[in-house]
Amino acid sequence: MHGAGIHLDGSTIHDAAGAISSHVGHALSGMDITSLLALAAALGWASGLRLYAVVFITGLIGWMDWIALPGALGILESPIVLFFSGIMLFAEFFADKIPGFDSIWDLLQSVIRVPAGAALAASVFGADNAQMALVAALMGGTLAATSQAAKTTTRAAINASPEPFSNVGASLAEDGLSIGAIWLALTNPVVFVVVLAIAVVAMWIVTWLMFKFLRATWRKLRRLFGTNAAHPASGPP
Repeated sequence: MHGAGIHLDGSTIHDAAGAISSHVGHALSGMDITSLLALAAALGWASGLRLYAVVFITGLIGWMDWIALPGALGILESPIVLFFSGIMLFAEFFADKIPGFDSIWDLLQSVIRVPAGAALAASVFGADNAQMALVAALMGGTLAATSQAAKTTTRAAINASPEPFSNVGASLAEDGLSIGAIWLALTNPVVFVVVLAIAVVAMWIVTWLMFKFLRATWRKLRRLFGTNAAHPASGPP
């Protein structure tokens, strides 16, 4: 080796091994950087809608050997994780379709979905790529907060209607969107990125409109009850 003019020291061998390991990891998962970022974005965004469905479906995909989950996502394949995420998925599926209770469920889950979305997005890259993991965490947390805010405000507005069918329809749509986001990110990441950009803008608009609607409704209720309290029905002495 030295006679041929090739000189290898410890640091060179270490760097080469790290590069090979990185390339092998990407080859096993069949994903380039665009696919990894798209998957991280999908996990973060969908977590704001259906966290437990995201955890269970992603783990099931890896457990069934449909794809090799990248980064630290392999932990989702654990039978223990699949068992408990499946239980929570079952509970959320029904809790999210009960008018009124769905908003309470959303409020309880809001403190979990955003950090979990950030953690899942970061796990796509794992500890071996700390810089990209940090970027993915910030992106995933922001996307989870966006979808969570749109979901919460929309559900609160829907609950203003006495009929239960709109709640069930909205909930089923969210089920499909969360699973569809993961599927599209895995099968066509470029198309997913375009669709996600449109969805995020639409969710910002919907959140703003729903917030205005809820604020106007609250003001009407305050005026209604305030007027009744200030002007009680008069009667004969």
